[in-house]
Parts: sequence; structure tokens; C-alpha cells
Amino acid sequence: MADTFQLEIVTPEKMVVRDVAEEMQIPGKNGYLGVLPGHAPVITELAVGEISYRKGSETHYLAVAWGFAEVLPERVVILAETAERPEEIDVKRAQESKQRAEERLKSGSTEIDFTRAEDALQRAESRLQVAAKKQFQSARS
Repeated sequence: MADTFQLEIVTPEKMVVRDVAEEMQIPGKNGYLGVLPGHAPVITELAVGEISYRKGSETHYLAVAWGFAEVLPERVVILAETAERPEEIDVKRAQESKQRAEERLKSGSTEIDFTRAEDALQRAESRLQVAAKKQFQSARS
């Protein structure tokens, strides 16, 4: 059995990642899915969250939102609506988005689309978590 698998993460705009990985975590609709080489085939819907994958001694992180993942024994393909590396995340914009979503949810207004506000909050929190991991890695280097 191989020690790695091929990994592709694609959005409608671009190829975000084309790499090999030794393991990864994917935010599935029903919880996180761990993947190792030789994994049984599965297709899952993506939730808002963080993808992490390890290649050698480095762990890479991405903030993702919605889409699908196809896991095969030697390959993982992720088709995401959005996928951002830590260095692509505008932290100030994510903090403002989080604040707006929290204000909407606290307002109690019947005119607010609560599902949309909750999605915006989850997405902003995920982006901030991934951005913070880049800062942590930079501090360790």
C-alpha cells in the first residue's frame, strides 16, 4: 500500500491545491472525516470548516465552505464553493463579517434570515481559525 495519496482541491475559480498527502481531515456534513492512504471509497458533502493535510513534517490548512469530496484509496478530490489558504484570508474582513453575523443573530428581528446569518458566522469563524494557524506557524519558525 502507498504511503501517500494524490490531493486536489478545486473551486469554480481555480485549482487551489494539487499535491500529495499522507493524511487529511475533511469537514463533512455529518462531522470531520479522517483520510489515510488506502481509504475506502466515499463521497461526502462538505460543511463549512477547516481542511488540514499533512505532507512530510508540514501540515497545511485551508478554510472551506460547501461542496463535495470524493475519497478513493489513492486520490482525494474536493470540489468546494470556496477554499482559502491562510495567507489568502483577509483577517479584518473576516472579523467584520463575524461581528455583523453575531449582531444579526442577537437582534431578534423577524426580518433576519437566521440560517444565512449562522452560515456567515460559521464561515467567518473558520476563516479566522485558519488564519490564526498561519500566525502560529510563523511564530514557531
